[in-house]
Amino acid sequence: MLLPSVDSKMTTPNDRPKMTDDFSAWIGRTEVVSERLDPERTNALSRALGDAGGLTIGDPLPALHHWLYFWTVQPPEGLGLDGHPAKGGFLPPIPLPRRMWAGGRLVFHQPLLIGDVVTRTSTVLNVSAKTGKSGPLVFVTLRHELSGTLGTAVIEEQDLVYREPAATGSVAQFAGDGAPSPALWQRAIMPDTVLLFRYSALTMNGHRIHYDRPYALEEEAYPALVVHGPLQATLLAALAERRLTAPLTGFSFRAQSPAFDGGALHICGNAAENGADLWTEQGGVKSVIATATCAPLTPEAD
Repeated sequence: MLLPSVDSKMTTPNDRPKMTDDFSAWIGRTEVVSERLDPERTNALSRALGDAGGLTIGDPLPALHHWLYFWTVQPPEGLGLDGHPAKGGFLPPIPLPRRMWAGGRLVFHQPLLIGDVVTRTSTVLNVSAKTGKSGPLVFVTLRHELSGTLGTAVIEEQDLVYREPAATGSVAQFAGDGAPSPALWQRAIMPDTVLLFRYSALTMNGHRIHYDRPYALEEEAYPALVVHGPLQATLLAALAERRLTAPLTGFSFRAQSPAFDGGALHICGNAAENGADLWTEQGGVKSVIATATCAPLTPEAD
């Protein structure tokens, strides 16, 4: 999961953050980053997903491909054990070690254009602690505003979740062999190690659960490598863009269950009154659910 930049200040055992610490001081923090949207990255992802690519300067950037830009690259000492940038700085130094990008909401005011210089202004909207079935959780909500030469193009909110370490001996269950749910639109991909590596590289995502099998199994108790939630959201947005003739005006998604390499992942959708209802599914278990909106709506015939 692509996260904003953080500082690499090291902490001593006495000043490491604790769950009792108050992280409200991080609410309202901002970070501003600018980058030119070169065509090579978006075309590389399109080809990795089996599409032709071939976009050039001035073409609209496909939905959610802005996640390929605004890299955060830290030196080795600025990384955590999980491969993410060490916490602290822009993001609060929450002590819970496991973190995931749980979902988000996007509003598209106008297309981002390939070749344009885009500024992303990020703000920490909220930090809240809760207790779930698996123990303490901390939720962080970020707001990103992306603006190009024509003004504001995308406003996005991201939901990050921090969790306790996996319980000793616990292993998440691999999805079964159930048939996918009926859907008007459906395609299947095989999220193999090559695809997971390519997406991690294109988003500069160092999270080891996506490419380091021993770490994923032994440290985070997954049964296999984890398919990126943002990758699944990108596949769902692409399905909506192909099937709906009007441009997307909004997109929201939420992770429900992890998907893993080694099993077919179904990309599914149905036309809805104002857009489409979408989901990914593996072994009969829904992984990411999403809603795309557009106006006016004209579904494409099969």
